[in-house]
Amino acid sequence: MTKAQFDELIHPSTRLSLAATLAAVDWAEFAFLKERLGLSDSALSKQLTTLEEAGYVATERRLSGGRRKVRARLTDTGRDAFNGHIAALQAIVAEATAPSSGSSSA
Repeated sequence: MTKAQFDELIHPSTRLSLAATLAAVDWAEFAFLKERLGLSDSALSKQLTTLEEAGYVATERRLSGGRRKVRARLTDTGRDAFNGHIAALQAIVAEATAPSSGSSSA
C-alpha cells in the first residue's frame, strides 16, 4: 500500500501534470509531452531536469532518423513519490468532504 506523503517537488501543477502523464506510460517522447502539456521546449526541459535531479525521472537521448530524440519515464522512486502525493491529496479531499461530527465554526 502506498504511504500518503505530500511532495512539494511534484505538487506544482506543471510537474504534477508531467508526473501524471508519465505515470500512465512506460516511456514518453519529448514531443508528445510538449504537446500534451502545452509547454515550450525550454519549460519542459526545465521541469524534466528538476524531476531528473531528484531521481524521479530518467531521460534517454537517442538518434532516430538522423534527429536527436529525447524520451522520459518515471523511475521507481518517482512513481512512489507520485503515488504517495496522490494518496495525500485524496486524504485531504476526503477529510474536507467528510461530514463533521461536531459543530463547526467558520
